[in-house]
This record gives sequence, structure tokens and C-alpha cells, in this order.
Amino acid sequence: MAVMNVLMATDGSADATQAIQTADRLLKRDGARRIELLCVAGRPGGVHTTRFHGRTLEKTSEILGRGRALFRCPGEVHCSTIIGSPAPVIVTKSEDYDVTVIGARGRRTVGTGGLGHLASRVVEHAKSPVLVARELRSDEALRVLIAVDGSTASRRAIEVLTDLFDLAAAEICLMHVEETPWIDLGLDGEWSTYSEEDKEASEAGVMEQELVREGAQVIETARDLLRPYGVTTRVDEGNPANEILSEAERGRYDLVVAGATGVRDLKHDMLGSVSSKIAWDAPCSVLIVREPQ
Repeated sequence: MAVMNVLMATDGSADATQAIQTADRLLKRDGARRIELLCVAGRPGGVHTTRFHGRTLEKTSEILGRGRALFRCPGEVHCSTIIGSPAPVIVTKSEDYDVTVIGARGRRTVGTGGLGHLASRVVEHAKSPVLVARELRSDEALRVLIAVDGSTASRRAIEVLTDLFDLAAAEICLMHVEETPWIDLGLDGEWSTYSEEDKEASEAGVMEQELVREGAQVIETARDLLRPYGVTTRVDEGNPANEILSEAERGRYDLVVAGATGVRDLKHDMLGSVSSKIAWDAPCSVLIVREPQ
């Protein structure tokens, strides 16, 4: 990719400031980067619209100036202001960029943790990859956890990661979670009396073996996309979102990468439940990449 086009949204909040600093560290710098630093101001109403419009532009100019000064190479940054509703503006503009960067929470978000209203809407509806950039957890090698499930979205997420992010000294872990089957096979009472041969030959045993084979194939396919990098792998069983979040916390990762699947048509644009929960609850930055349309 000759030029990396990045959209970064800021409202001057602490989380937006942190997102700028984190993204500037995570994204590659070995090629040309064009970063649009965007501040979207709500449209004022009432009889003093003109006066408020002038004050709004003055305020956004201050926010953009402070944000631009955070970059290691400010020459890559182009500042812009749009008057309108922030979420729709950012979602619409995201289609023209390789990645959209946003802080987890904004100035008007009450409480701690999770995603603010704006961030959740951008994650849910943006067409391009979205980086929810939180504070890095280590000053040393970047630790990256990639959730893989064999989907086209999962594969695309790895491609976006290797294309856009600086992985030169990264420690990468591929993680696949075998989702616990929801079907009750009615074996709880007698399972302990089965021999190992009977367990393997049973319906539950055959299903378990198939899940193991599928998981190994998913991991191997993902590893092929990361051949230039050293990676570790892990396969767990349980609820995918919960297991991934637990590993992200336990392993003190800086970035979790997940593909997103979901309903996509003219009336619906919904993120998959696993990727949505990861984006909301992760203790670190999260890259969400949708499956190709």
C-alpha cells in the first residue's frame, strides 16, 4: 500500500488524546501516511446561530491544534472541522479510509470503562476497520492477541494488521476458542463411567474430536498469514468473548484484533456479538475489522 489513509476523530477529551498517542505508536511509519485529524462539532440552534458558529470553529481549532502537536511527525496530519452530528459524520467518512481511530470514551461520557455513545456507534456502523485506541500497557515490545475463527472477517483482520501496524518487535499470539456446544447430549450422569474408547466413539467424543481438528486448521491457516513473524498459539474452550477477554487481561496485551461478522443489508448493519463485547470490555486497544462486502 503506497499511502496509508487514517481518520482520527478527536473531541479534545482525555480518551481522544490517549487514542492519538496510542495510534501514532501502533501504526506503521515506514511508508507514506496521510492522517486526517477530525473534530466534529454539534450544530447549534436558536437565534444566535452565527455567533455560536464562530465560537464553535474557534474551539475546534484549539482542539485540533493540541491534537496535532501530539504526533511525532505533525507534517503527516491534516486538520478538519465539520459541523454536524458526530457519529453519522465519522461513519460516513470512514468509508474513504484504511482505518478509523477513535477513543473509547468522550468528554460527555459519564462513568468509567466500556465505550461511550459515539465510540459504540462508530464501532457498530463504520465500514472500514476501526481502532478503539486505549492506553498501551507496556513500554517494551507490543503484545498482540489475534482472535481467529476461520471466517473471512478473521482473515481480513490479520491482513489489515500486517498492512497497517508496526509489528517489527511485536509478540503475537493467535487464539482460537472452541465454543462450548449448546446441545445437551444427555450424558452427564453416565459420562464418568465411560472408558476412554467409549468416550471417543460416543457422539460427544466425535463432536469434540471434530472441534479439535477444526481449531487446529483455523490456527494453521492464520499462522500462514503471519509467516514473517514469530507467533505463539493457544486453543481454549468456552464462550469466545469471555475467553478472549480473560486472556487479554491475563496476558497484559496491548492490542486485541478481531474480525466482525453480522447482518449487513440496506436496513441492517449489526456487529457480531463476540466482536462487539470485545470492543466494549477489553482492557486494551481493539482493532475491529468487518468481513468484506
